Amino acid sequence: MADGLFDEGLFEAQVQQDADEAVAANAPLPVRMRPRTLDEVVGQDHLLHPGAPLRRLVEGGAPASVMLYGPPGTGKTTLASLVSLATGRRFVALSALSAGVKEVRAVIEEARRRLGRRSERTVLFIDEVHRFSRTQQDALLGAVEDRIILLVAATTENPFFSVVAPLLSRSLVLQLRPLEDEAVRELVRRALAEERGLGGRLELATDAEDHLVRLAGGDARRALTALEAAAEASDSVGEATITLDTVEDTVNRAAVRYDRQGDQHYDVTSAFIKSIRGSDVDAALHYLARMVAAGEDPRFIARRLVVHASEDIGLADPTALTAAVSAAQAVQLIGMPEARLALAQATIHLATAPKSNAVITAIDAAVADVNRGAVGAVPPHLRDGHYAGAARLGHAERYRYPHDVPEGVLTQQYPPDQLVGRDYYQPAARGAERALADRVPRLRRVVRGDESSGDGAGRDGQ
Repeated sequence: MADGLFDEGLFEAQVQQDADEAVAANAPLPVRMRPRTLDEVVGQDHLLHPGAPLRRLVEGGAPASVMLYGPPGTGKTTLASLVSLATGRRFVALSALSAGVKEVRAVIEEARRRLGRRSERTVLFIDEVHRFSRTQQDALLGAVEDRIILLVAATTENPFFSVVAPLLSRSLVLQLRPLEDEAVRELVRRALAEERGLGGRLELATDAEDHLVRLAGGDARRALTALEAAAEASDSVGEATITLDTVEDTVNRAAVRYDRQGDQHYDVTSAFIKSIRGSDVDAALHYLARMVAAGEDPRFIARRLVVHASEDIGLADPTALTAAVSAAQAVQLIGMPEARLALAQATIHLATAPKSNAVITAIDAAVADVNRGAVGAVPPHLRDGHYAGAARLGHAERYRYPHDVPEGVLTQQYPPDQLVGRDYYQPAARGAERALADRVPRLRRVVRGDESSGDGAGRDGQ
């Protein structure tokens, strides 16, 4: 066909538009409700505020390949498509689950051709990029560095562990966060009202909306998928309102009566800790499951376990605090739902551990004395003697160095005068603390001079 009668670019664009419209008519609700402009994006304010790298990229700023790292349903695919739409670039999507080196090289070759013929740049979106092998990731390096493609890669795993270093060094790593409840609620309401969604033909009961938000756990796709299924169920029986029962039946998951800001939050949390304290491992796991199922912030659960490890177990099992802190770190590292395993492991460890409240009793007693003014002056021999003039003030004189005696413990006053003889720590005769119940009184007798502790030469000025 003669030039001027056929425009390959316009033809391809029209074909693509027709295909997109055909797909959109039958697309799932989360796809139909995908934001079309940056203003429709909900959440991720830390990446989209004025001047932020991602906003500049979406608005057509300096091109830079990016790694979008975050949990499912937080907008990675949406933001990738907006990068293409807002900058007028061609958008190609590949999934690391199905694409290989052959497909990657074909996209790069086509991108090179379009860049040469039309100066048209290509945005290559790769979902689940962490599933690419090292060879597959290496195949992207030259095209990314030469900006033949603008790579937008999405991953639910930490890219610093799952993506090769050369590709990371050529990309901005941007971490997306789980959506806040109110952001998910806004998306649900938008899907109910807008024509491309449910078109306002159904209402959503308040308790059903609350349950959908809880089910989402910060995942917009999960919330909209559940909403669509519940809407279809309501339509099938001619109901104009989506009820809580309909949502429960549709998603095969009952609503957990749990308000993260109300009585249920505090009651279930209280029961959880008291069950651990009471060594009822099964009850503790039940309450943990209720919190997890209701979408409680796993960081909150982890913090409670860390506190409990010292408050109710302490030195009766010195490994309890390590287990709780490790669980908290696992929550930060891998997120939910996998982090429930670490939380369950720590819960079982703490519930079955021997119990002692000696740690909290000791520090509370010490703090109470300080608060009532029982502080006193630091004894002169314990004061810092490492500066010029300290000796003239009598600081650190007659300090006795414990390592100079075979036992490593000697008689010496450590507390201020008014607190001499004050006992704070009272070890329990349970678990590993049983040994301390014998050892601590012996140490006190030696330190306070109630029995011979050896002479020891002492080491002044230390």
